[in-house]
Amino acid sequence: MEQYEQIIQAITLAMGAAWASGVNLYAAILTLGVLGVSGSMVLPPELQVLQHPMVLTAAGLMFAVEFCADKIPGLDTGWDAIHTFIRIPAGALLAAGAIGEVSPGLSVAAAIVGGVIATSSHVTKSGSRVLINSSPEPFSNWFASLSEDIAVMGGIWLAVKHPYIFLVCFILFIVLMVWLLPRIWGGIKKVFAVLIRPFGGNQPVENEKSS
Repeated sequence: MEQYEQIIQAITLAMGAAWASGVNLYAAILTLGVLGVSGSMVLPPELQVLQHPMVLTAAGLMFAVEFCADKIPGLDTGWDAIHTFIRIPAGALLAAGAIGEVSPGLSVAAAIVGGVIATSSHVTKSGSRVLINSSPEPFSNWFASLSEDIAVMGGIWLAVKHPYIFLVCFILFIVLMVWLLPRIWGGIKKVFAVLIRPFGGNQPVENEKSS
């Protein structure tokens, strides 16, 4: 029974770390590191490097930078685009590290699944930000960013302290994501259609004149 609980906790931590990485990688690393240093949890051996003072300092600095950049409309979208190449592989690595002590084969599987989870949360976050940025007021952007920061830190704490509750929340996130992504994609296409309309609207008229 105890071994079963350990496996559940490892899987939950892997999923939580991967999901959080797709939303805010630096907040995820900082939260895991602080939980480990404070003794609130025992990090798996592969993740104990997150407790190192240099890692905590770097994560804290980058979290501060992202905290500011993520609340500026337009800049947050550029930041998300750059971090597509950072959050996803980092999420896979954190998931593998969270479960590596259980089984090497399971660690590889966790990396694959973790990469998919990080991709899903990253796409949901960055896509929704494109739609939010189409609004002229900045308050919805600030609210979304603060909500994401709180969700990342709270989600990792929940995965560590209450894994079964986290699993329920994670399943609800998957269901919500499946419902949201087609709508987000449709909204993004409309936003870009509006943006490029001034550049292509007169093209048919010019073609008629030239003919």
